[in-house]
Amino acid sequence: MRDAPDAPRLPSSPGFWRSPLRGPWFTSVLGIVLLAGITVLFVTGLVSYAAYNPDLAPVNDKTPDKGILGFYLFAWPTDPHWLYRLNQGVHVTLGITLIPVLLAKLWSVVPRLFALPPARSLAHALERISLLLLVGGALFEFVTGVLNIQLDYVFPGSFYALHFYGAWVFFAAFVAHALLKLPTALRNLRHVREPVEEKSDLVSPRPTEPTVSRRGALWFVGGGSLLLFATTAGQNFDGPLRRTALLAPHGGGDPGSGPNGFQINKTAAYAGIDTARTGEDTWRLVVTGRTGTVRLSRARLAELPLHSAALPIACVEGWSTSDQWWRGVRLRDLAALVGYDDDPPDVFVESLQQRGAFRQAALRANQVADPRSLLALHVNGEPLSPDHGYPARIIVPAAPGVLNTKWVARLTFGDL
Repeated sequence: MRDAPDAPRLPSSPGFWRSPLRGPWFTSVLGIVLLAGITVLFVTGLVSYAAYNPDLAPVNDKTPDKGILGFYLFAWPTDPHWLYRLNQGVHVTLGITLIPVLLAKLWSVVPRLFALPPARSLAHALERISLLLLVGGALFEFVTGVLNIQLDYVFPGSFYALHFYGAWVFFAAFVAHALLKLPTALRNLRHVREPVEEKSDLVSPRPTEPTVSRRGALWFVGGGSLLLFATTAGQNFDGPLRRTALLAPHGGGDPGSGPNGFQINKTAAYAGIDTARTGEDTWRLVVTGRTGTVRLSRARLAELPLHSAALPIACVEGWSTSDQWWRGVRLRDLAALVGYDDDPPDVFVESLQQRGAFRQAALRANQVADPRSLLALHVNGEPLSPDHGYPARIIVPAAPGVLNTKWVARLTFGDL
């Protein structure tokens, strides 16, 4: 059946949006869920950035112009050893799980984006500005985040900088919008049942016949979130559960089976590792410090006291492994070889890696001093595979995966 001749044809017309599902109650429920979820996302995102120890050295700082936005940064701890794994798993999994809620929320308030006049008062103008920043910021943050965890980042510029600054803009608009709308949302949610009549610009003056209730629509949105959770959360576990993470990245290569058969993000081939440079006769670890420089072959490293530690690998993309058993030389023992017997300092780590990010990284003194921080030679009872960093790699409790440098060539101890 055709619309009546006087049917609204512009999105700015009140009767253009005809869904009977839109209304204050429906929008308020979605808003409260997002209020809690996005706050957790923001906090875990800031914590994730702090884990890089960006104030330590320029090589760790992917947002060098952060200014006062880095006021909260702190020295990243090594306990508990699963801290980064938990933080980043929550950040990424929750972000993906909230996508249906975000889309439903944006759909529920879309009439307000086209409402005329643009501003009826100063308060209304502020609300409209916060809404535009909120919508734009939400789409930007979620889209860039999803592309990054899918290892398909296509935006110009650094993901770290854009996502960091975008998060601050988005959350500022989010807080302003929440302060304006929270009293109304809480008032709407006091109704145990949906109100029979609602007076709001979200309620269409000429709604179509409903095919589902608002509660049914919420169950649909919740089901979508549950599906995304079920197809993402497995990336935080090894074994069969990882295969359920259909929407999560599975790394840069097949890790195979056996002791080295756990997830790989960056393969030796991708990093440009020439096997001629990692052979027993050619590779040497260069360690520099207070008393000079020593060069150690892998065989010489194996003659030093070796220690073991059970630690996971956790990546910024959200995936992680369970604890793997690493065996190698403690970083603090290597510091002692070059004059730091009792007070191991910061260390600058350089890799054989020829291309890509994080060819170099810096670790704080507390990370070097931790007895579980190793220059690992073996994992799970076998020598490291080339893709896991042979001939030697860094493994540090609670550190982001990119700071656990593979194919280590040089360690420089001292204040950075």
